[in-house]
Order: sequence, then structure tokens, then C-alpha cells
Amino acid sequence: MIGPSLMARSPMFVSMVFPFTSDFLLKNLGLIGFMLFLFVSGVKMDIGLLKRSGRKQLCIALPSVFVPLVVASIVGFTTQESMDTHLKKFASIEAVALSMSVTTFPIHYTVLEELNLLSSEVGNMVMSTTIISDTIALNFMLAFEAMKQYEVSSYNAILYTISSMVFTSFLIVVVRPVMLSVIQNTPEGEAVDQFYVISIFLAAFVLGFITDMIGLAICIGSFWLGLVIPDGPPLGVTLVEKCETITMQVFLPCSFAYIGFFTDFHAMKEAGWSALRPLLGLVLSGYLSKLITTMLASKMVGLSWRDSLAMGLLLSMRGHAELILYIHWIVGVPGFSMLVFGNAILMGIHVPLISILYDPSKPYMVDQRRTIQHTAPNDHLRILMCIKDKEHLPSLVNLLQLSYPTVQNPFSIHAFHLVELIGRANPLFIDHQNQKLEELVTRFPDWDKIHHALDLFLQGKQDCVDLLFFSASTTIVTMYQDVCKLALESGTVIIVLPLEKKFDGEIATTKQWGGGNRSVIIQVLENAPCSVGLLIDKTDRWHSQVSQEGACNIIVLFLGGPDSREALSYSNLIVRNPRVSLTVVRFLSSNGEGDDKMQKKMDDKLVTSFWVQNERNERVAYREVVVRDGADTIATILGMAKEKYYDMWVVGRQQKINPFLVEGLSTWTDNQEELGIIGDYVSSSDSVNADSVLVIQKQVLRGRVSQANVVVASLDYMATLIRGWILRR
Repeated sequence: MIGPSLMARSPMFVSMVFPFTSDFLLKNLGLIGFMLFLFVSGVKMDIGLLKRSGRKQLCIALPSVFVPLVVASIVGFTTQESMDTHLKKFASIEAVALSMSVTTFPIHYTVLEELNLLSSEVGNMVMSTTIISDTIALNFMLAFEAMKQYEVSSYNAILYTISSMVFTSFLIVVVRPVMLSVIQNTPEGEAVDQFYVISIFLAAFVLGFITDMIGLAICIGSFWLGLVIPDGPPLGVTLVEKCETITMQVFLPCSFAYIGFFTDFHAMKEAGWSALRPLLGLVLSGYLSKLITTMLASKMVGLSWRDSLAMGLLLSMRGHAELILYIHWIVGVPGFSMLVFGNAILMGIHVPLISILYDPSKPYMVDQRRTIQHTAPNDHLRILMCIKDKEHLPSLVNLLQLSYPTVQNPFSIHAFHLVELIGRANPLFIDHQNQKLEELVTRFPDWDKIHHALDLFLQGKQDCVDLLFFSASTTIVTMYQDVCKLALESGTVIIVLPLEKKFDGEIATTKQWGGGNRSVIIQVLENAPCSVGLLIDKTDRWHSQVSQEGACNIIVLFLGGPDSREALSYSNLIVRNPRVSLTVVRFLSSNGEGDDKMQKKMDDKLVTSFWVQNERNERVAYREVVVRDGADTIATILGMAKEKYYDMWVVGRQQKINPFLVEGLSTWTDNQEELGIIGDYVSSSDSVNADSVLVIQKQVLRGRVSQANVVVASLDYMATLIRGWILRR
């Protein structure tokens, strides 16, 4: 808008907004933005993914690069005679064809992060394919640049080739060891020295100048520097944290303004259709062949047609990294303006289409019951324990000890260590039973302590406990995808998420799992293919190991509904522990007001079954309390807390609780979205003394499955209408 396409056509606007040489300054800030953006992308890029990529990724990457390259080249040389002077050169045609056939890592990482697809199956495949594609493209780009220099003179081509080899060798032989020594000189757990950080940022600009001088694009030097810097902590994390915000929020907008100064839609009109038609044919042939080839290759390796289309759309996207190359290869202002216009249209179409076609939570929607209540008596109880910090270990181990695995009731425990992804682009999932991935354990600094603590718990229980270890490094917003995926594949019946609470008067705040609607807790509760347990520590006493001989008093608050039934099923499991004394309190509404007859019937059936099994058990107490509203419910809870000290309180979260039991309590709590009204009150109230609170949500068989089918059916119906209209025409 501020460029020559619109406002810059006015001399008054130019004199007011861009006096003297200010446009020169803005363009240089734009170049700095591109250099830093590619530098940060290079730091995040995990070259090791090339080695870990499988046959599927290779079978998609190779045809999706070479087929469109060949097709676009053929179209380009067929229409070469009608091209303008700049574009008709061999190197320029091949450069544009290459830009349409490759998929650049910085752009696709940004898109996948924005769409929360980094940890999804399609997202992982796109990232691996993109890195393979970029490796191929880098070699082609060097070759085409050499051809471009050869068009001037053979001496220039030889000098360029030698300079490129020397520059690459310098990065590998000199710069890479220096970066490793910086990491070695940084004490564990401390930040990298500021001197090294500033020196590396300055080196990014110096190397950009050198690559521009020897004939490569100015941004290539900073990108290559980022590639030789080890990703992750401490150096990669520090550089990303120091640089990413100012790059994305300050410099990159200047970069887009820089692109805008080169874009002039009026120049397209002046050039005419005859001048732009060859370039349009070249671009369209490359784009369509890329889209179709990627779709077919994805389908051949086993993806569904819908996921294959999502792969094709993702790998066909273009962004500002390609625009930098267009400027470098000099396709002319009219052609460049057309490419900018085409990129804007493609991004505007692709992103919403991908959101519609690919729902990363869809695979976790199961129609089979995976709950404690529906687990057979002698079957393995499959538990997925999520560990975000080593501080969570004592409370999780105590919960496992109370749950009391035996040979008759064995446990299968999946310990899942989760680390937030910072300073890296590629999410990482490690199955520690796979010895080939053990070298990646160094990326999880607390892993040894976690492994040791759980091995201590396993001692003497090998005949009744199967313990498997997993780790993942991913972003907070996509962490729930790794949790739900592992729960689905392992047949888990309950996911346990530990929460830490810090108190500020009556208000409790949740740490470490993110906040708002994108918190890991909320996302897991909404998408889990099984039941979910939220374990909240209330005192430091729970952090000490539960004594093997000491008694433990546990109370279950049964307010009715699926979540309360799952909580009661869990209590029926732990009551086998001879150290546990259990109290079950059932809340009933006065005169049955607000009762759902179907839910009440299921509640009665389960409570009766529980009492029949435990009627003669002296360690089990059962009582019923009739209440009129939420105030009565809270009064009863406070009375129970004063009457006796309970080590752990177990409550259902909130599904289908009789509204009369919690009437008037919605304003009493701050985290009811995560814990439910009663769960949040018990865990945050200073009047309820306890070591821990366990809030349980029963598996939700989501109505979104049917909603998704409705959407698909609607799309199919629309496609049928369009097909019929075309046939009639």
C-alpha cells in the first residue's frame, strides 16, 4: 500500500513519509530483517533430521522436487523466445523453476507453528520433507548461480565456485568448532556470555556481506551461519530468545515494506499480457505439478486422500524467502509484482483450506471406552504419567504407590517426559526402548533423575508393573498432541497430569502447562482418547515419599455424573491397598431437584456395586448428604475437612453434575475451566487441608465426531452440486 502500487504514486505522500534517503534506510532495515529471520530459522533447523528421515519422507521429497523442476523448465524453454531480456537467460529460467519446485524450511516452519501442526503426523512429515528438499535446492542454487556467472565470463564462474567452496569450508572447519567451544565453556544451567551472543549476531551480518560479495544472495550467509550453530540449549536457545521477538515484531515488518517498494501493479498493466504470459505459464506449471506430484506421492506412501491434499497444499506454499530469491535473480518489476500477487493469493487460499482439511485432533476421537470403570478386573491398568519437571516426581510416585499394583491387578505405566521446545524447530519424540535414539537423550537434562526415581519405584514390582519411558520436546501449544497420540497408541485408560499450585490469598494459579484456552491441560481435557486425572499438590509433605507402613486417609466427593463415577471406580481400585482408609461422600439434591434420571440411574447402579463389594471392609466408610444448593455443598465439604485430616481428596471434574449441587458457586473459583467448580475449590481453599487433590474426568466420547462427519457430508454435497452445474453447462 505504501509502495508504488498505491500511495507512493503521490509525490506529496513520498515527500512527507519518505523524505530524502529514508526509503534507503527502510530498505536496509528490511534486509536486516530478512537476514535475522533466516539466521534464527537456521539456528532452529535440526540437520540431524536428515539422518532420521525415513523412506516415506524421501519418497515424497524426491518426486515433489524433480518433477515440477523438469515440468517448469520444459515450459520455460518452450516459451523462452517471448520472455523479456532478464528472464530469458538460462540461469533465470532455472532459478524460477527451482523456486517453484522446492519448499523452504523457514516458511513452512512458520506456517506449521501458526496452524499448531508441528507435532501432528502431517506436520512432522512436512518438516522432514522440507529439510530434504532444502538440501537438494541448495546444491541446485549454487549450480544455477555458477551458470549465471558463466553468462558474464568463465573467469567469474571459476572464481565464484572457488569462493563458495572456501566459504563453506570456513563455516565447517572454523566456525562450527568455535560454536562448540562456546557451549563447552558455558557452565551447565547458566546463560551464554553476552560477549559471545553479540559477536555471533555481528558475524551474521559480516557473513551476509561476504556471500553478497561472492555472488550469492545476501541472506544466505546468515542462514548458513545459523545452520552450523548447534540448536537447543544453551547456545541455540539463548540466540533465539535474544533475537526472535525483535526480528519478528520490528525488523520483519520493515522487510515486507521492502518487498512492497519493489512491487508495482501498474507496471504489470504497462508491460501487458504478452510480456507476463511466459512467466505466468512457468509459475503455474511449476505450482500445479508440485501440488499434484506431492499429493500422488503422499498417497502412494499410505496417507489418506485428505491428508495427501493437505501435504500438497502445505508443500506448495510460498513466502517471503522465495521473494528474496526473486529479487536476487532479477525477474523484472512487472514479473516480480505478479509473483508477489500470486504468493498473496496462494497463502490466502491455502491456509484456510488446510485448517478445514486437516484437524490434528481428529485421530484422537475414538468410539471405544477407555476408562478405569470399563477396565476388566485382571487386565493391565494402562496409565500415562506426564512429567513436565523433576519436581513432579514425588507426587506421581506416591500416587502410584497408593494405587497398589498387584499380580492380580497389574499396571502398565508409560512415563512421558515433556520439555518445551525452545531454540529448535523440529519437535522430537523419543521411545527409550529404541536404542538407536538414545544419543538424543542429552536434549532432556532431567532425564537421568526421572529414570532413576521411577526405577526405584519399580524395585520389587517387576512382576506386576510394566514401565516404559518416553520423552518429547515440543511447543506448549502442540504438547497435547503428543500426549493424546501416545495415549491412543498405548491403549491408555487414564492420563495423569501433575499441577503445581501457588497461593495468593484465595486465588490459585497453575504453572508450567501454559495459560488460557491454549493450555496443555485444557487441550488434553478436550481431546484425550481416555480419562484424565489432574493431580494437584497442596503441601510440601506430599513431596516426601509416602511411608510403606503408614496409614493414608482418602476421601471421595461423589456429586454424580460420569466424572464422579470414574472417581469412584478409581477409589474402588486403591481401596485394595491395606494402608488406605477410604471415605465416600455422596451428595444428593433435596427432593431430587435437577436430577437427570438416566445419570441418576447409572450413579445408583455404580454406588450399589461399590458398596456391595466393600460393605464388610472396615477401612471403607460411606455416607449420603442431602443439600439444597452450592452453599450447602461447600458447608458439607468444610465440615468434612474439620472433622478429619484427609491426605488426598478425589473428586469428579464437572460432567453432568446436578446444577443444584453447585448453584451459586461459579463466582467462587478462578480455575473451574480446568478443575471444575468443586475441584478448584478443594484444591485452592485454605480451609480444606490436604496433601493432594485428584480431579478426574471420564473419557468423553465427543459429539465432534458426528459434527466432523456433517462437515464432510456438506462438502461432498457442495462438490456434487458443482459437478452437476458443470455437466449442465
